[in-house]
Amino acid sequence: MSLNKFRGIFPPVPTIVNSAGKLDRDGMGKLIDRVIDSGANGMLILGSGGEFCHMDHEMRLEVAEFAMSHVAGRVPVMLGIAAPGTDETIQYGLHAQKIGAAAVLVVNPYYAQLSSEYIYHHYRSIGESLAVPVLLYNFPALTGQDIGLDVITRLAKDVPNIIGIKDTIDNISHTREIINRIHPFRPEFIIFSGYDEYLLDTLILGGHGGIPATFNIAPEVTGGIYNAFVNKEYEKAFELQRTLAKLSSLYAIESPFFGVVKEGIKASGLDISTNVIAPVRKLSADKISQVKRILQSAGIDAQ
Repeated sequence: MSLNKFRGIFPPVPTIVNSAGKLDRDGMGKLIDRVIDSGANGMLILGSGGEFCHMDHEMRLEVAEFAMSHVAGRVPVMLGIAAPGTDETIQYGLHAQKIGAAAVLVVNPYYAQLSSEYIYHHYRSIGESLAVPVLLYNFPALTGQDIGLDVITRLAKDVPNIIGIKDTIDNISHTREIINRIHPFRPEFIIFSGYDEYLLDTLILGGHGGIPATFNIAPEVTGGIYNAFVNKEYEKAFELQRTLAKLSSLYAIESPFFGVVKEGIKASGLDISTNVIAPVRKLSADKISQVKRILQSAGIDAQ
């Protein structure tokens, strides 16, 4: 199986919802179209920024089905399928497989602290139960637990259907160590940066791309970094990295950042609903102003 289609920028597309927290198909379609038209190599649906964690079962299926239908094969789509239990995660994976996802992304179980052996068997069961390729998703700041370098290495050795990882950890040395451990025996194992600002570092270390939410707002920045790196236009990549450093301040405005990204998209010129799913609430006027100031500091015209 060629993994070349999993190289580049796969932005996590927010789920656009109305004031009742239900899927806004028109707005979601417009955003998907803009992401594709802006040159994304693929996309992630129902990632962290897609608010999967606050959806009921039916809505998760609805969003996945709508996105796959609307993308209609124009780019590869990864679907987030994580749940706290192994069986439920597999069921979401089978649904993703049925509707044509290119791959699935699985953050490790949250709430219960699991031994490394339990985490290993969770992922092994998922990888062996699905035909669709599986990517690990390491986000210890939100799950409360690192998957662990030893577990990641074992899974890469033992489960061929686990093809890569999104490493969302605020320490580039962690991603470096994954590459150093795994690429000697499995050089095609996909390494995506999770945090936007580590995209260039990840590429330099031998990774394959990133999953940056800021692409939804300013595709010319993270998309430009990737293209400049591939084309060996390093000065351009460095300049865009300095712009990205300013944009990355967006994530500090509110926790979680769901509404921040939607307000940034709207300020950058796409008229979408900026509603979010409870318990998260819409951004305050003051914080919307902060979003616009950060965009302007990065040279982006904020409306």
